[in-house]
Amino acid sequence: MIETIARVNLMVNEVLKIKKNRLTPDVLTGNERRLSLVSGIYGDELQGQFVCYEVIRRIKENYRCLKGIVDIYPAINPLAMEAKTREIPGSELDMNELFPGAKSGAIGEYAANCVIEDLLSSADGPKTEFCLDIHGSNMYLNEILQIRMNDDVIDQVMPYASKLNTDMIWIHPSTQVKDGSLVYELNQRGVAACVTESTSAYRISQTYGNRLVDGIFAVMKFMDIWDGEVPHIKGPVVAYDSQVTYINSETSGIFIPNVKLNERVDAGMKIGKVVDVLTGSDQEIVYAPKSGMVSGIREYPSIEVGSLLARIVGGES
Repeated sequence: MIETIARVNLMVNEVLKIKKNRLTPDVLTGNERRLSLVSGIYGDELQGQFVCYEVIRRIKENYRCLKGIVDIYPAINPLAMEAKTREIPGSELDMNELFPGAKSGAIGEYAANCVIEDLLSSADGPKTEFCLDIHGSNMYLNEILQIRMNDDVIDQVMPYASKLNTDMIWIHPSTQVKDGSLVYELNQRGVAACVTESTSAYRISQTYGNRLVDGIFAVMKFMDIWDGEVPHIKGPVVAYDSQVTYINSETSGIFIPNVKLNERVDAGMKIGKVVDVLTGSDQEIVYAPKSGMVSGIREYPSIEVGSLLARIVGGES
């Protein structure tokens, strides 16, 4: 059932609407558990659009296997989705810094409050037990399928996150996390929540998308929301900040990579070069400072001094 959870009148007789699709069993017992999928906080991240579509498609294909409640919010920042921007057009605010928002606030704060209140609401069924916030990466970096969470919610979130079929779970120190994000606010209010990222902005990876959907159905099985068959799930690498190495450019120019995403590299291996297209010369040869897995590689090739070229996870220097 499609519901409008927020409605704002705009100029020139336009209306902003945030909608969700609630999928429930034909007969409710009152003991159902609830999973929520959220996407579209940033208008340039499209990976979640495919994931939302595919989850709904698979549920409808085998609807009799649905035993709980799945709420899908494909585009909670519809103005940015339409404008293809990260920020809310006009105010240029980052919606993922506005939670929990306020009913009396501006458009972004009002929308954020409507979303958080709907996720927490138990007026028409249980409040959300687990929420997955689905992101792509930015336009500059292509990333492996990963989960990001804070180290103070590991016990709460890991039972769900470990089943999502990702390549990596990246755990950040909670002292570095700012409040205002959807996931931070939900965890503070007792709802297990985490972020998934993959690919790059303005792109959809069906490979990563289908893998994540397989993982979502594994979580649904774990939560007794789905009693159909689920594919085999890959166990993720768990990495802390101390195990992630950033490789930044020392020159400006065009970056040409020699390695691929998710490739295993050895310390000292050439991973790419920065070239000067005017002189046809190599400005910098970039080597891996340690062995490990390439978890992110530069997508937008034009770079400046200090630009992030790659991330490597694990291994020895």
